[in-house]
Parts: sequence; structure tokens; C-alpha cells
Amino acid sequence: MPDLKRTRNRLKIAIAALVLVDAIAVAMLLTPIAGMREARQQELRQQWQQLKARDYAPWRGLDKKIPRAKDEIDRFYQERFPAQESEISASLGSVASQAGVRISGVRYQLKDAPIDGLQQVEITSNLSGGYLQLVRFINAMERNKLFFLIEGVELGGEQNGVVGLQLRIQTYMRST
Repeated sequence: MPDLKRTRNRLKIAIAALVLVDAIAVAMLLTPIAGMREARQQELRQQWQQLKARDYAPWRGLDKKIPRAKDEIDRFYQERFPAQESEISASLGSVASQAGVRISGVRYQLKDAPIDGLQQVEITSNLSGGYLQLVRFINAMERNKLFFLIEGVELGGEQNGVVGLQLRIQTYMRST
């Protein structure tokens, strides 16, 4: 019978523990601690609204940003894209003479650009000069006031320290 007493005592302890847990649950339900759930829900709603506000922040003031962007694009076109082909050849000649490079066989090919108001100009030219002079020329082209995009460079060969290159350049011209 001692096993039955021990089992009965364990059962009493388990029931007492369950009653204690129930009492704590009722106390939590009836005290201000239960109000914390509402506060957490309120905080969750507030954070959700802040997240939505952050998502929509880039769109605020868009009506003012679009005209400003258009003005910046127009200014870029005016400053970086020439209106005449002669400006392109003058710029190429100027950069070549400053770098000490001889430029020859320049061919221009006009194409329609995918952007309204612009014409694409593909330039193919042969250059000759020392290695450092050619490097200076290419660097100067990339830093030029006019927009030049170097599409390709082909080595033509070297004779007596003079390197020959064929250069493919792309630029754009404003349509008039």
C-alpha cells in the first residue's frame, strides 16, 4: 500500500500545481497585464503605419521631382551633346593635338537614336602615336566636355615606337 500513498501524494501535488496555474491565468486575465495585449496590438499597428509611410516616402513630391529631372536632362543635352557635326570633329582634333596623337581616316555615320531629339553618331578613326600619348588621348576623350563613349579599340601594330590604333567611338548629336 505504500505505493498507493505515494501515488496519491503525487496526484495531489499535480492537482495543486494545476490549480495554481489556473489561479495565475485568471489573475493575469483580470489584472492590467492583460491590457498589454492591446498595447502590443496598438504598437504593431503604429509600426505598420510607419513601414507604409517609409514605403511611400520616395513618391512624395514626385510632381516636383519630374520637372526638375526634365530640366537636368535638358541641361545635360545642351552641355554634352553638340548641335552640329563640326563640333564633334573640332573636339576630336583638339584632344588629338593636345595629346600629341595623329588622327586619320575619320568616318562618321549618323543613325537614329532611340531617344527623341537625338541622333546617334558612330565615329571610326585611326590613331597613331606613342603608347603614353594614346593613353592620354583616350583619357581625355573620356573626360571631354562632349559625351564620348569608346566602343572599341583595335591594335594596328607598332613601328619604331609608333603605335597604331583603330578606335570606335559613339556620341550623340542634338537634332535641329
